[in-house]
Amino acid sequence: MYILQESLFSFEELQKIESKERLPIFFSALDLRPYARQLRNPSPRGADGHCRQGILRALLAAPLENMDTFTALARRLEFDLRFRYQCGLRLDIPAPSISTLSRVFAELTHKSLAKQLFEDLVAQCQEAGIIDGTHVAIDSAAIHAYEKKEPKRKSELTGNANWGVKLDTFGNKVKWFGYKLHLAVDTKSELPITLKVTPAHVNDGDEGPTLIKQSVDRCKTRFFMLDAGYDQMKNYEAARNVKAQAIIPMNPRNEKEPPAGITAKGTPCCSMGFPMTYWGQEKERLKFRCPHATGKVECPLGMAACSTSNYGMVVKVDTQQDLRRYAMPHRESRGWKGLYNKRTSVERCNSRMKTYLTADQLHVWGIQKVTTHQYLNAIVLLASALAIAKQRVQNAA
Repeated sequence: MYILQESLFSFEELQKIESKERLPIFFSALDLRPYARQLRNPSPRGADGHCRQGILRALLAAPLENMDTFTALARRLEFDLRFRYQCGLRLDIPAPSISTLSRVFAELTHKSLAKQLFEDLVAQCQEAGIIDGTHVAIDSAAIHAYEKKEPKRKSELTGNANWGVKLDTFGNKVKWFGYKLHLAVDTKSELPITLKVTPAHVNDGDEGPTLIKQSVDRCKTRFFMLDAGYDQMKNYEAARNVKAQAIIPMNPRNEKEPPAGITAKGTPCCSMGFPMTYWGQEKERLKFRCPHATGKVECPLGMAACSTSNYGMVVKVDTQQDLRRYAMPHRESRGWKGLYNKRTSVERCNSRMKTYLTADQLHVWGIQKVTTHQYLNAIVLLASALAIAKQRVQNAA
């Protein structure tokens, strides 16, 4: 019996709350004072007189309120006094200008404060029991650039936006000019635990080991779920090196002729050529039994041709022989399929960042600023999860 369990975090739950009530709930989960202190000018409150904590709040509220430009944010601060007050900015002086918002954003980028805040919120979500981290899904998403399109060879020299190609759900090639957002997401909460931005032409599989290592630096991950684009030996090795298992479907383009007596997915065959039955695992070895003994096939020779035991012939395969072909649990088992189905959590996380927030609505250019923009969007998801969890505790009290 399968039971649909309620998610620990519903970003849509926060979206349903009216803006005037949503922002105080959202900000209640954030203590931005340590980060605001690093943004201050030599003058105690800055030369323009605006509180840096208030501007930082406004920059975080912008994705939540679906404002993708500094111009839109400046206008909202100028004409919506409630919004300005909730951000913690003074009402007796003019609202921060576009240039002021842009300068603070650039300072966030220069000092890597967005990344620091993101990592701190991931840790807070772990402490609150929101992020589990034992099962992590990894994938990338296309991000369209705000920059002027250039030929691929010229773009590669800049290290910024470039041309990329991916297959959509229907197998059609989709081409875009921009970046890739690589995410590692906790499958339980569907929240990001690490991210990286690269030019669009970078291969997904090349970023797998980096995301795996960064994930285990923060969580005790046991399984990594990735799609067939990551079916490269280095990703299996990276997972095994941190005592985890990579769950990746085999990509036919990378496939070679399997060893004699072994199916493409790593199942040994009996002497009659029937695939044997997976029967669990013992440490680093997979156990398989005679398919006739387990009732999977009707062998004309029965079990006697292979074994004198009533238990039937048993084969044990050491997974270290081929980390790609042999997985624990076995590729064709229900356990493996159940784990791989959790990979959809990263797709939903990507969808929230691109649909509800502003991850794919860039109005900054250069890979460093684009990375800051993505961190701000990811921070909104994490802070929202903490805020909703806090709200639920208060409602239950």
